Amino acid sequence: MNKLIYGITLIIGLTVTQAQTQKPNIVFIVVDDLGYGDVGFNGSKFYETPNLDKLAKESLVFDNSYTYPTCSPSRTAIFTGKQSFRTGIYTVPVLEKGTDQENIFSRWTVGREHPIYAEPLAEAGYKSIHLGKWHIVGPDPLNELNMHYPLTKRLGQPDPGNYDWVALHKSKEVQQYYPEGRGFLKNVGGTFRGDPAFELGGYKSETKGYKAPFSNPFIETKKGDEWLTDRLTDEALEFMEAHKKEPFLINLDFYAVHNPIVARNQESLDKYSNKEGDPIMGQGLGKRRQTMVEYATMVESVDQNIQRVIDYLDKNNLRENTMIIVTSDNGQNEGPSTNNLLRDSKGYIYEGGIKVPTLVNWKGKVNARRTDVAISVLDFFPTFMDVAGIKDYNGILDGNSITPEFKKDTKFFVKRPIFLQVSSQYKHGTCSVIRKKEFKLIQFLADGKLELYDLSKDPLEANNIAESNKKVTKKLLAELVKWRHSNHVPLPPNSVVD
Repeated sequence: MNKLIYGITLIIGLTVTQAQTQKPNIVFIVVDDLGYGDVGFNGSKFYETPNLDKLAKESLVFDNSYTYPTCSPSRTAIFTGKQSFRTGIYTVPVLEKGTDQENIFSRWTVGREHPIYAEPLAEAGYKSIHLGKWHIVGPDPLNELNMHYPLTKRLGQPDPGNYDWVALHKSKEVQQYYPEGRGFLKNVGGTFRGDPAFELGGYKSETKGYKAPFSNPFIETKKGDEWLTDRLTDEALEFMEAHKKEPFLINLDFYAVHNPIVARNQESLDKYSNKEGDPIMGQGLGKRRQTMVEYATMVESVDQNIQRVIDYLDKNNLRENTMIIVTSDNGQNEGPSTNNLLRDSKGYIYEGGIKVPTLVNWKGKVNARRTDVAISVLDFFPTFMDVAGIKDYNGILDGNSITPEFKKDTKFFVKRPIFLQVSSQYKHGTCSVIRKKEFKLIQFLADGKLELYDLSKDPLEANNIAESNKKVTKKLLAELVKWRHSNHVPLPPNSVVD
C-alpha cells in the first residue's frame, strides 16, 4: 500500500486558555464490538444513540471504514499503523482453530520494535492517557517473546478468577509493554484481557466486570464507583482538566459493548424491554431479544458518556482545538446484535465483520458530510502524526493520513485499495482481501477460491461474480498477489496460492 503520508497546513482555533503555539488535542474513542448498524446515524431504530447522531451531523462520517474481523489485529494495526502480519498478530489467540499447518498461530504481544502512536506524540509534548481495553500485551509476554516462531500450537490465557499474573504485569520488565511504557502518562484498566470479566465466573459472575466493584487489577477502587463505562469517562474528564493547558491525547477504549452483556440499570432495561424491535435491521427481535435489550442499554450508556466528553470540551472552550474520532475495532457480535443489511458479523471477513461506524469531528477543520471513500484502521496513526505536526516519524506506516479528506474527497482516496490479511482460522479459512472502489475480492488461501462482490450493487455480498466478471477478478487478484509479494506477507503452510 502506498506509504505516502499527506500533510496539510492547519490553522488552529485558539482559546483564551491556550498558547498560540499549542498543538491540537486528540480525543480517540474506540468502542469495542460496536457494529456498523448499531448506531442511529447508520440506520438503527432499536439501539438509541441520540448524542452520536447529533455529533455525526456535525462530522465527517465514513460510510466505508474497515477493520480486521477481530479485535487483536485491529488494535495492533491501530496502535502501530502497520498491517498486523508485520507484528505477527492475526486474531485473538484463544479463538484460533486447527493446526499449525492451517494457521500461522498469532502472538499476543506487540514487541517494542513496533512503536505505537503515543510514543512520538509524547516526544512532541502530548500528555496522554489510556483508558480501558489495551489487549496488545500477552498474559506471559516475557516467555512469549522468547518463543520460537512460527508456533506449533496456539497461545492461551489464564482463566477468570486467576490473578497469578498480576505481580509480573506490574513489574518493570512487563510494564514496558503497557501504556505507561509506551508513551502514556497513565493507564486505567488496560491489561492483556479483551473483556472486563476478570473475576471468578467470568461471564457468569455477579458483576461481569461492568458493575462495581470492578475486578480489574489496573483500576483502583474509588468511592462512587458504579458502572465501568462511567468510571472510564470520569478518568478521561479528570485527565483533560489536569492537562487542558497542554496538548493532550485521550485514548478512550471502552470495554463496552463487548461481552459479557449486562443491563446498565433497571430503568434502562425497562425502557428497551417495552420497545418494539426493528424488522429492517433485525434488532430487538427473535430468540435473542432479551440479550439485545440488555445490549441496547450498554450502547446507550456509551452514547451518554461520549456526550460527557463533548460537554467538557464545550464548557472549557476546547472543541475548536480538538479532533475527535469515534470508531470501533470490528463488526457487531452475532450474539447481542445483528444487521440484516450486511453479511455476517464479528470474526468474518464479510462486511458485517469488518465494516464499522466511524466519524471525525473538528469544528472549523472538517466539512460535515457522509463519504463513500474507504478508509481503514491503518489510517489513524498517520493522521495523528499529521495533525500533531510531526514530520520526522520514519517508522513503517501502511496507511495514510485522512486529513486531505477533511474538506472534500480526494482522487487518491477514491482510488486507493484497502488490503487485509487473515492468516489464522476462526470463523472461516485463512484469506487475503483487496477492497478497491466498488469491488471486494477475497482469496481463500487453503484452496485458492475466489469471491468477488460489487458492494455498490450487492452490500449483502450475496452474489459471487468472480466467474462472471473475470476481467475485474484478474485485475484485482494480480494487485493482491503483487501486494503480498512486495510486502513479504507470510502465508500458512497449507496455502496453495502464491
